[in-house]
Amino acid sequence: MKGKKASEVPPQTAKAPHTGNHLYFGDNLDILREHIADESVDLIYLDPPFNSNANYNVLFKTPKGHESDAQIEAFEDTWHWGPEAEREFGEIVRSENTNVSEMMQALRKFLGENDMMAYLTMMANRLTELHRVLKPTGSLYLHCDPTASHYLKVVLDGVFGGNNYRSEISWKRSSAHNDAKQGRRQYGNIRDVILFYSKSDDWIWNWQYTPYDPSYIEKNYRHVEEKTGRLYRLDNLTAAKPGGDVSYEFMGRKPYKGRYWAYSKENMQKFYDEGRLYFPANGGTPAYKRYLDEMPGVPLQNDWGDIKPALGDESLGYPTQKPVTLLERIIQVSSNEGDVVLDPFCGCGTAVHAAQKLNRHWIGIDITHLAISLIEKRLKDAFPGIGFDVHGTPKDIDGARDLAQRDKYQFQWWACSLVNAQPYQGKKKGADGGIDGLIFFQDELNAHKKIVVSVKGGENVTVAMVRDLAHVVAREKAEIGLFVTLTEPTKPMMTEAIKEGFYTSPDTAKAYPKIQILTIEGLLNGTERADYPDLSQGGTTFKKAKREAKVAEQKDLF
Repeated sequence: MKGKKASEVPPQTAKAPHTGNHLYFGDNLDILREHIADESVDLIYLDPPFNSNANYNVLFKTPKGHESDAQIEAFEDTWHWGPEAEREFGEIVRSENTNVSEMMQALRKFLGENDMMAYLTMMANRLTELHRVLKPTGSLYLHCDPTASHYLKVVLDGVFGGNNYRSEISWKRSSAHNDAKQGRRQYGNIRDVILFYSKSDDWIWNWQYTPYDPSYIEKNYRHVEEKTGRLYRLDNLTAAKPGGDVSYEFMGRKPYKGRYWAYSKENMQKFYDEGRLYFPANGGTPAYKRYLDEMPGVPLQNDWGDIKPALGDESLGYPTQKPVTLLERIIQVSSNEGDVVLDPFCGCGTAVHAAQKLNRHWIGIDITHLAISLIEKRLKDAFPGIGFDVHGTPKDIDGARDLAQRDKYQFQWWACSLVNAQPYQGKKKGADGGIDGLIFFQDELNAHKKIVVSVKGGENVTVAMVRDLAHVVAREKAEIGLFVTLTEPTKPMMTEAIKEGFYTSPDTAKAYPKIQILTIEGLLNGTERADYPDLSQGGTTFKKAKREAKVAEQKDLF
């Protein structure tokens, strides 16, 4: 899938430094080349599909009894060697970065033309563009799993230079797998890899800390200050070698034989005045009182087992969703407030969510309207009143026609978002059974009702299509059917819809058309909308994101 060409984008968005917040629909390679300026991004986080030969299905939130009905393939995370891979490989070979060119040719000789080589080719082309848009003080974090992490590190060494490799972070993504009884003959894989690179040797860095282990506190902070109850440990105030006039007597005491004071007499007096000196009862050398509550904690290491997966209220139902705390940590370490954070595979939008929460500007890119719709909803739920620009999604009827011609499935998913419906099934021909989307609503206590959505993006819409939708509504025991069309309906179609009668709400006794014909143009300009009971609780594609507190109200993470 290709994004819009630069000539199709308003001048202010083409290759301009990003100071606001932007969400792009399209192939990230095209978006990066056409819209993201050189050295304009402070931090990049990417969580690309892992090439693990899995087709991820999004399991939508549905009422009990409908769980298996509402599924759709979010993406197929395997690339196969073919014309597109060959074309992108040719771009790499001819690129200015000869290190990447030679490295990729060597990998092709070793791997051959297989799925892994196609995946690495796709990644190398995009990593080259990501390196271009990154500021000299910027950093990149690539989230992957052990399936391809060793190859990706080689690719990153070629793009960024091995000297700019900083760390391999291990994140424990799940608990132990209890599958030994199922015949598994290898160690359980419960960790992901996050590869951390900088663009230069002068990168943004803000130390973060984790809490001390209770056993460490018990062992080292054994003293309790009587008046305050503060825990403290004792530090040595002496040194092996003199550093000035450090042989003085203080409060009648001197360093023990062969040692010197580590501090000047002025500093010792300051410590005393602050009550930070501990004098042993036996008359020995005093020590410095280091309080536990003044210590920041353990400097962050590269083994992150303390951050749990996105579970419970945080989980939105997206299969590869990462926890916000994971992205908050990365963003806090490697960027400052007001910096620009970019996620070129933004999926369900955890990175842009965390960036918004921490007062960063952000850019998100994804190739599916399913993801774009989810992110828009997530951000508006979490940050009421938020403003951001969405690029590449249709804003008018011409844009809708263009999308329908380029990719009918993306068009269907986008059209479903206009009526707040969850897309149904995937791209397999005939798999949808005449259903493109579903809406569930509650019209009376504990009674969940269903609406079927049919999307038509072609120029020829007929009475037979309306009649077909009526049959699907009856088959599915749905209350209402929505016929969403890119083309203006004919009078015979409207007549056929009216023939199907009405659904009467048992709660309000109000009647709603059984078959409703809605045009894309009317939905876009706000003159049309689906009409059914309790519209505010209509179909929820993903769970509602928790509303975030104002930044000033947030507590420290560590």
